[in-house]
Amino acid sequence: MQTKEQIAGKAADLMPGLLEDLQTLVAIPSVAFPGYPAEPVQRMGEQTLRLFQQAGFTDARLMDVPTGYSPIYGQIDGPEGSPVVVLYAHYDVQPAPAEQGWTSDPWTATRKDDGRIYGRGAADDIGGLIIHLGTLGIFDGKPPCTVKLILEGMEETESNLEGFVEAHPDLFDCDLFIICDMGNLRVGEPVLTTALRGDVACVVTVSTLEHPLHSGVFGGPAPDAMMALARLLATLHDDAGDVAVDGVTSTTWAGEDLSADDLRASADVLDGVSLTGTGPISARLWARPSVNAIGLDMTSIAGSSNVLIPQASAKISMRIVPGSDPQQELDALVKHLETHAPWGAKVEVQRTKAAPAFTCATDGPAYAAAREAMTEAFGSSVGEAGCGGSIPLLRTLESVAPRAEFILWGPEDVALSRIHASDESVDPAEIETMIVAQALLLQDLGRRL
Repeated sequence: MQTKEQIAGKAADLMPGLLEDLQTLVAIPSVAFPGYPAEPVQRMGEQTLRLFQQAGFTDARLMDVPTGYSPIYGQIDGPEGSPVVVLYAHYDVQPAPAEQGWTSDPWTATRKDDGRIYGRGAADDIGGLIIHLGTLGIFDGKPPCTVKLILEGMEETESNLEGFVEAHPDLFDCDLFIICDMGNLRVGEPVLTTALRGDVACVVTVSTLEHPLHSGVFGGPAPDAMMALARLLATLHDDAGDVAVDGVTSTTWAGEDLSADDLRASADVLDGVSLTGTGPISARLWARPSVNAIGLDMTSIAGSSNVLIPQASAKISMRIVPGSDPQQELDALVKHLETHAPWGAKVEVQRTKAAPAFTCATDGPAYAAAREAMTEAFGSSVGEAGCGGSIPLLRTLESVAPRAEFILWGPEDVALSRIHASDESVDPAEIETMIVAQALLLQDLGRRL
């Protein structure tokens, strides 16, 4: 058994090579969204596969799936009777369009004066891949318990992994899932993520006229569908910015909190613009719903003329809290949209998504071991945080491995990583310390469970 100092020393020795791997992977624009080229995603899968085969998963392979990009699966057998741990991360990344305002090339891993490494995917989730690679390196590819690997290729878009899990439940039988796609609130301050919001969505279409009309001849008494839609969307919040949809669930949050300054800095809220909602930031992010219009269809500015718009549509996404029923939450949202349009405007709602929230059990032996491992690695006590994002896959994994515990952690510090946005970055010190924590956890599991 290795001491913490031995593991930390080995992690430090591994870091130069691991950061070269991160640089190699950031350079591959593995965007799995429809309309983007397939070759980079396939190349990313093949390169990632090679790295994990070299790290010890000699049987790792790209799995056959009916549609989309292949997940990577592998297994290293530990001592007989040892716990079974599944390591999860994903190798696809978000797009990085120039209009996001990047200050360096998103496809070049760039070390800046603050010590962080910038590039698309550096934190989400190439950093997670590197943590898994580093953990295997600590044990020279022979971990102290049985370890399975699942690396997804379409996490950022329409995932095909849920169907794969349901078709091959035996591959995911385990005692613990380690989901390395999260992070601390601030660098060096360890937290375990214990709750994720779910996501329900729909497209609402508002119609007021049979056809476009001259805005001068008819403007005033004739109702414009875009203005009707704008007024309808405005009813989704009260004046403070809290969700105003009857029947939608809210809860409370008792774990770690983010300050308003931390949120403003990480979200790059413009000077003079207020944050929305009331109450602690943590509650607004992790224990209350949020609702946003994330897409809009109407005449473009370039194609506009002096006419009233007869029809306009918006895609609505509502994040829902742990413990809520996604169908009931979506029902409440749809009912609100159908009953709050002004001027008798006609409303049609198409339901598009109902993904559940997720709550981690915190009373199991693996969770206790993870807390101890993080405390030892970071040298400070461990808090609990939520995540406003959603990972529907977790409920699917829970259904096929009901005895398993879940640990959610990773390199993506909330304050500075800016995942999905311009200038995404990761602190290499977070990667290194998380390698130590994850290695300590596997060693502890192999010893005492």
